[in-house]
Amino acid sequence: MGFEEAAAGMGGGVRALMRRKQVDSERARAAGGHQLRKELSITQLVAIGVGSTIGAGVYVLVGTVAREHSGPALTLSFLIAGIAAALSAFCYAELASRCPSAGSAYHYSYICVGEGVAWLIGWALILEYTIGGSAVARGISPNLALFFGGPDSLPWILARHEIPCLDVVVDPCAAFLVFFVTGLLCVGIKESSFIQGVVTVLNCFVMLFVIIAGSYIGFQTGWVGYKVAGGFFPYGVNGMLAGSATVFFAYIGFDSVASTAEEVKNPQRDLPLGIGTALSICCSLYMLVSVVIVGLVPYFAMDPDTPISSAFAKHGMHWAMYLVTTGAVLALCSTLMGSILPQPRILMAMARDGLLPSFFCDVNKKTQVPVKSTIVTGICAAALAFFMDVSQLAGMVSVGTLLAFTIVAVSILILRYVPPDEVPLPSSLQASFRLSQENDEEKMGGPLGDENHEQGASEIDDVIVVESIKDPLIEKQLYASKLNETKRRKTAACSIASVCVGVLAFTSSASVTFLPFLVQCFICVFGGLLLLASLGMLCWIDQDDGRHSFGHSGGFICPCVPLLPVMCILINTYLLINLGGGTWMRVGVWLVIGVLVYIFYGRTHSSLTDVVYVPVAQANEIYGSSSSSGFVA
Repeated sequence: MGFEEAAAGMGGGVRALMRRKQVDSERARAAGGHQLRKELSITQLVAIGVGSTIGAGVYVLVGTVAREHSGPALTLSFLIAGIAAALSAFCYAELASRCPSAGSAYHYSYICVGEGVAWLIGWALILEYTIGGSAVARGISPNLALFFGGPDSLPWILARHEIPCLDVVVDPCAAFLVFFVTGLLCVGIKESSFIQGVVTVLNCFVMLFVIIAGSYIGFQTGWVGYKVAGGFFPYGVNGMLAGSATVFFAYIGFDSVASTAEEVKNPQRDLPLGIGTALSICCSLYMLVSVVIVGLVPYFAMDPDTPISSAFAKHGMHWAMYLVTTGAVLALCSTLMGSILPQPRILMAMARDGLLPSFFCDVNKKTQVPVKSTIVTGICAAALAFFMDVSQLAGMVSVGTLLAFTIVAVSILILRYVPPDEVPLPSSLQASFRLSQENDEEKMGGPLGDENHEQGASEIDDVIVVESIKDPLIEKQLYASKLNETKRRKTAACSIASVCVGVLAFTSSASVTFLPFLVQCFICVFGGLLLLASLGMLCWIDQDDGRHSFGHSGGFICPCVPLLPVMCILINTYLLINLGGGTWMRVGVWLVIGVLVYIFYGRTHSSLTDVVYVPVAQANEIYGSSSSSGFVA
């Protein structure tokens, strides 16, 4: 019902795009041969989340955003951006605890939305993590050079060199660091998370030094940055909000925690706590650093490239430059690990589902990590970091993240209102399904049925008893109840689709400038009204009872549904549209390549190619009868 009926009326190719897989059950895990070792606890998850999120950007963003957008209100910009990121974190927390398997947003969208969307999300995340890791690695060598005396003072073997005939600047230091991190990740998740935790703690100590030492100077000098003529909002509230949109990308990285869900000892408890704690720590550090630095130096006098070092230098602490640079290098190293860590697990999840070759889902028996996928990821990232200046491609990193944030929020709405009520049955069990259907037809063939059969059926399924009794009044009530549920699911599915259309129309009209003013206003009003009407409908109708038994129970529950996921969709879509045409053109080329790979390989090799969808209760009965007879799918 709902999405399923819409797909049923379409062609085979469209039905393939709408195929949805089942949440990994304990039965499937026991039968699977590519499982990862459960080693992670809350402490390690927080280290991964904070280390992947706090990059060197905070050491630069403070000056840029304060000068151009926020002024002394920079702290509020970080707070609003943190709240916006928390909306996505709430959605991730529920899905990660309900569906604790490798793959993150790809895995969730495959379960809730469909194979086509899941493929595009997974393909976009591959691009994000590859370019993100390469960009981070290229940024380490200039910071390291400061310890050797200047930008061109690195040892020859690590320094950047230009190849004249190709007009390419190679970076051996970046490639070496990528290979080092790749080798570390191949050793094991426990060992690599420990190293990342140590690096993250050292980086946090540097930020604490900035906060404590800066506060001391601020109290000594009277916080001159807050006594400027323009006041607290020199660029107005709009400037502060524009600064929030810019610093929002400083919070990207906590989703790396969700990618390790399969390796967590207690995912229902630890994953939500790990995601929430990591994001809270990052937001607190960002706000405290911005409070101090903006107070030490007037916003218009900040150095846009080295705001923190220059702020201390203006108060006579030139030696602090080396400490701040150390923090930047540590932050980049930790972010590099956080960029490379998730991609092998996404490749492994896609290969498990048949959308990529099985080579990528091989798990090393000793370390129980996807070594082959990790090595391939490291080679690709190292090659990019060595040969290409990927700074101009950095915007493409944000596309994958924001798409993932958006589809995770949509998945929460689907889970709550129209969760899958049918699950795929593998071809090995379809004979049992057909036999079950034939038995049901034979049992229902008689006018009243055997008395003993009625007694047994009453203990298994009350519906069969009702149909056997042939009570017209009860049958009418059951039919009306089923009809109402079908109508509710259709209404909910249409409302979720309308929310997406309304958000797209509203944010597009608010962002584009080439449309005539009247057309822009019409689209904006239409999108806003459609969004509000759909949101009101979702608030009015009941959520599906099946949400309580969907996936693994006992974990985190996202609050304020449907308002919170809809706000998350609205914010992320607005940021996506404003990334720029050049970024979307480059991402579009990558996505077209992904569509071709899916058409010629993934669609035909999918593990859901020959499955039959059956109701959940019937599937459990078939699995139970198969296991009791000693047959394993």
